Amino acid sequence: MTEPKLNDGRDLSHLPPLRDVIATHDLAAKKAFGQHFLLDLNVTRRIVREAGDFNGLNVVEVGPGPGGLTRALVESAADQVLAVERDPRFSVALADVIAASAGRLRLVEADALAVDPVDLVSSPRAVVSNLPYNVGTPLLIGWLKRISEYRFLALMFQKEVADRIVARPRTGAYGRLAVMSQWLADCRIIMDLPARAFTPPPKIDSAVVRLVPRVRPDDDPDFTTMETLVAAAFGQRRKMLRVGLKSLLREPEPLLLSVGIAPTARAEEIDIDGFVALAKAWHAAR
Repeated sequence: MTEPKLNDGRDLSHLPPLRDVIATHDLAAKKAFGQHFLLDLNVTRRIVREAGDFNGLNVVEVGPGPGGLTRALVESAADQVLAVERDPRFSVALADVIAASAGRLRLVEADALAVDPVDLVSSPRAVVSNLPYNVGTPLLIGWLKRISEYRFLALMFQKEVADRIVARPRTGAYGRLAVMSQWLADCRIIMDLPARAFTPPPKIDSAVVRLVPRVRPDDDPDFTTMETLVAAAFGQRRKMLRVGLKSLLREPEPLLLSVGIAPTARAEEIDIDGFVALAKAWHAAR
């Protein structure tokens, strides 16, 4: 006699299609919240596959909307999934997923900018999200401050933002976001998505970036020092570095020369190691 299969909350095949859920509950995307829904479950499952190993993880998703990516996360090997949603309309859309998840999915109605995933779920943790376009960058900067607390982040951005995260020195996209992200994590684009994949389609394409924390040496600069220096360096990116750093130092040239950087160099020419050396020297000189 075959024993009945235990319900582990990963079989969601009986749930209604997402388009039916949206139509039933009149869940039109709100432009003010930067909402663009990803409804193709083949695509959301691929994002989860490409993101990494979920076995034993507690995963936070920001902006689940009607639950396309949420369903793929619940189907994964993750122990727990916690969805953070600002728009209260989606609690009814996610109710069926929560009921089917055998206690593995929880919903927190909150502004993601006002909560910290580290405080919401225990370790080992990850964040996997189709981020609302209007808050993606500030969310990432906030999470980078505690990046060592995560196994990985797999985040969907507008393509131009994703390109800025992984940009290399001496390119037009290289700037503050690239330096801060690549200083703290190994960053790579794992998937591109055309605008037509979304409902409603945005004006530009999107991409998923995977960020894995880097092991940092004990003498690394602190986050605030590095962020302040990098922001000043790129504050006037068309000018020489010595001009941008005058907001921090009356005479930047000696500091630049002390770490082997020409005062006539521009910020986009300096690699991550160069900025780290400069931040350490600036911290020591204060």
